[in-house]
Amino acid sequence: MALNARLDHRKPLVFDTHELGRRPGALQRLTRTVDAPKDFGIQGVVGVPEGAPVELELRLESVMEGVLVTGTARASAEGECVRCLEPLELELEAEFQELFSYPDADDRGRVIAEPGDDAEDDEDRFFLEDGLFDLEPLLRDAVVLALPMQPVCREDCPGLCSECGARLADDPDHHHDAVDIRWAALQGLAGSLEPGDKDEMSGAEAGVDEKQEK
Repeated sequence: MALNARLDHRKPLVFDTHELGRRPGALQRLTRTVDAPKDFGIQGVVGVPEGAPVELELRLESVMEGVLVTGTARASAEGECVRCLEPLELELEAEFQELFSYPDADDRGRVIAEPGDDAEDDEDRFFLEDGLFDLEPLLRDAVVLALPMQPVCREDCPGLCSECGARLADDPDHHHDAVDIRWAALQGLAGSLEPGDKDEMSGAEAGVDEKQEK
């Protein structure tokens, strides 16, 4: 990720590393509860509602190249069961680790004259800006990886009836009587006949059965 522009230290997911200085081995531990940003998860499937609390535990370590950030995020995610379509809620725990590089150092911690010369490498890296870093992009990636792509309300959820859409978990004995498609047309015809016609039809069927027995 290329250098961010004008990070605002007042934003809840922007962190200050000035206390570490540029002293390799210096450590700082932080805990913070922030409001989840918009679209925080797998859009249309499952995610943390906007404004819901997200608990963060962070470990910041100064290294030669920059600041190594290791952390855990915990929150409650909401979604819809892919089998029965009922609302569901699950506890999310996402772990992450990333190096936020000094803008004037290469991947070995050596000072370089003009940072950003190698644009392709910069796209895959996170940078500090005036001692600040924005955790949101890293946190979003970690949350997406921690969430299930196909959430279910329970592991053995039977889903919905393929014929009528009834929720099978509410009625374990739910079923539909199978109809032989070879007789479906005759059954429909029988339902439209008058009583006298039905007797003649029954007699005809009996005659057919007798011939088959002979």
